[in-house]
Amino acid sequence: MSLLTSIAPDARLLLIGRALRAFSDGYVAILLPVYLLALDLGKWEVGLFSTATLLGSALMTLAVGRWGHRVPRRRLLLAATWLMCATGLLLAGFSAFWPLLIVAFVGTMNPSSGDVSIFLPLEHAWLAETAQGEARTTLFARYTFLGALCAAVGSLATAIPQMLSAGGMTQLDALRIMFVAYGLTGATVFFLYRALPNHHPHEQAVPPAPLGPSRGMVIRLAALFSVDAFAGGLLVNTLLALWLFERFDLSLAAAGRFFFWAGLLSAGSQLAAPWVARRIGLINTMVFTHIPASLCLILAAFATSLPVALGLLFVRAALSQMDVPTRTAFVMAVVTPAERTAAASFTAVPRSLAAAASPALGGALFAAGWLAAPLVACGALKILYDIAIWRAFRKVRPMH
Repeated sequence: MSLLTSIAPDARLLLIGRALRAFSDGYVAILLPVYLLALDLGKWEVGLFSTATLLGSALMTLAVGRWGHRVPRRRLLLAATWLMCATGLLLAGFSAFWPLLIVAFVGTMNPSSGDVSIFLPLEHAWLAETAQGEARTTLFARYTFLGALCAAVGSLATAIPQMLSAGGMTQLDALRIMFVAYGLTGATVFFLYRALPNHHPHEQAVPPAPLGPSRGMVIRLAALFSVDAFAGGLLVNTLLALWLFERFDLSLAAAGRFFFWAGLLSAGSQLAAPWVARRIGLINTMVFTHIPASLCLILAAFATSLPVALGLLFVRAALSQMDVPTRTAFVMAVVTPAERTAAASFTAVPRSLAAAASPALGGALFAAGWLAAPLVACGALKILYDIAIWRAFRKVRPMH
């Protein structure tokens, strides 16, 4: 709880909400391919489903960036919680592919290791106004740390369907219960966010505005972030779970344990990110932790045994997410305060659009039997992104 005691009350509410959502995301990303396969869908449909989810999130985030400054941020957050509730209940209720695909497109489900939903730009912009300088980097590290930690714990909940099945329930009904729980989490977050103030003090002094002076900077960042996101979309958690199932015949319970420990490593690294950033800078932290993680992913693609593959993936997990809080803090620091909501949205949108294009490709490669290809392509593209962003922004200094 010490993570929550030294921050503003509204930031504390946002961190608790992020933790609750991340717990649900942790098990949904792993159960999704199992659920779809149980509905007699194929590997390509699993990838397409992930693509629809990311594409819908991107378009909603774009709408927030374009028109969100006209609507109170609290109202948008409350609407997003009800959308999350509806997403879980409808996924549990439908069985046909097309209705499920529509729910994936308009809903808040997250097939990846990080948050890609409409919540992200709204919460980032609000959090950015509650702290300054290094304190802001630390706050974002706490935000991502709690998300990663709770997602890791949530991955252990993948054992629940097996327990319910052992008690006599069908596997499909047991999986549906987990999606109902996801929807109920959205309702819980709604009541939590109702306690947020109607008018944030900073919003009264500097109202949110569309991109202006920082437009060029944001466009350059968004273009580079999209490369990273496209690469990551080739191996979102849903597809990584599918790879482990197909490559090593890993059980659902064992996959849950793997994602738990990987999530703990990821969470710890994100908490260490501000300490590293204070010593080598935000951009250097983003780049020089990311490249070794990508090399581990490429090596894991060719691992001949499960222990070696898991070991490399654990090293990747310990390094690959250190750029998340530092990247967010960098964006918030190089734009004017009034542009933060728009900047958060316009850097998130290309990421989501690019990430949306690749899961279907990754699923198609798996379906074709090319199990190593998504991992190699993901790692190689991420290394190219790291080199490009370091060359472009290594001399840029934060304004705020």
